Amino acid sequence: MIQLFYASTLFGAMTLAAALDAGKFGERTGRRVLLVSNNAAIPEIAAPLDETPGFAALRDRFDEIRSWNELVSPLHPSDWKARVIEVPMLGRLIASHLELGDGPAELVVESLAVPPARTIAGLVRECPITVYSDGLMSYGPTRNPLPLEISGRLTRLLHLDLVPGLSPLLLGEHDVPAEPLPGPAFTSVVDQVAGACAMDVEGDAVILGQYLSALDIVTAEEEAELHASMLRGLVARGHDQVVFKPHPAAGRRHAQQLRQTAEDLGVRLTVAGEAVPAEALFAALRPSIVVGCFSTALSTAARYFGLPVATVGAELVLERLAPYENSNRIPITIIDATVPRMNPDGTLTDAPFSGRDITSLIHAVGYCMQSTILPGLRETAAAYVAEAGPARYFKRQRLAALDLARDEAGGGPAGTLARLRRKLARALP
Repeated sequence: MIQLFYASTLFGAMTLAAALDAGKFGERTGRRVLLVSNNAAIPEIAAPLDETPGFAALRDRFDEIRSWNELVSPLHPSDWKARVIEVPMLGRLIASHLELGDGPAELVVESLAVPPARTIAGLVRECPITVYSDGLMSYGPTRNPLPLEISGRLTRLLHLDLVPGLSPLLLGEHDVPAEPLPGPAFTSVVDQVAGACAMDVEGDAVILGQYLSALDIVTAEEEAELHASMLRGLVARGHDQVVFKPHPAAGRRHAQQLRQTAEDLGVRLTVAGEAVPAEALFAALRPSIVVGCFSTALSTAARYFGLPVATVGAELVLERLAPYENSNRIPITIIDATVPRMNPDGTLTDAPFSGRDITSLIHAVGYCMQSTILPGLRETAAAYVAEAGPARYFKRQRLAALDLARDEAGGGPAGTLARLRRKLARALP
């Protein structure tokens, strides 16, 4: 029996390792092949996943490691996909190259929203597909429709239980059951990776970088200011040794800019290596606080390591994020609703949903993002908007388009009627 796994990040590979250790893929009775890809903007100058120091702790879970980049070179793995007429031929060629015989007994991939995961699922055919979570994004709806050839083979969604009590919406339209992974299995894997990583950093606070400007959510200057605001807030709290963890896809610019701010503030700033996962830092340093915008690592820090966390800039991202269907909307909503905000003076303000269940909020936002595939959530969305109003997490134009807009008196959903009233008022002399 052959099981084919795919991963593009160390976080994903750690999630896979935790699932394997927890017995989610049964006994090891045949070949386990891991297909890795490097999706960096310029893969040639970025270290492949299987060559990062932390991966050494995960390698023995698999019998073979193969490179998707080598298969599709010189094309970029995030851009290339087979034309429909080429799928049968390329599928056979890939099966032959990977020595899959009649095909794997199971294909295990990351989120199917984009290539390479979606491309691989379309080429490795006629076998069940397990999807494992992409952090907080698993709580949001499926971004793009899946062809029947893929959706009909989906068997389950494995995910980290980052938000207790909340079930993922991802793949829910296909009735794919979601299975949470045991927390101890994940933290055990993180400890192993932390031990394999050379971390010459020290500090009692961690700043998490992202790559918001590269996604056109904010400008480069605004992102630099977000990081600077986090550092100033930590200094105001009394921290003088801070670790900056840049996002693996962000490059070195953010660290260089923050170093200058740290120098101006008289703070010792150390930068963690790009290949060191944030969770490994949490396990090794046990910082007194972790600050970020809306990184999944804020949730892993709080959920699995019991660390205090805070967010900076969430309101700006909520305002700028477009289109409404953007897959980052659910992660930013979860973080903004549940994580305390750090103020410029370093004090923390409780999150709006601190200690409260956020299921109704996430289901309402999820419905507004993808109403066509989640029609069963309409009543939940209507009830939530009627009670809470459109502020912060919703756009009035989107609510109006879905007939969920409230009238001026606040009397509940009145989309169609409200529009008719406005048209009539404009028509009258």
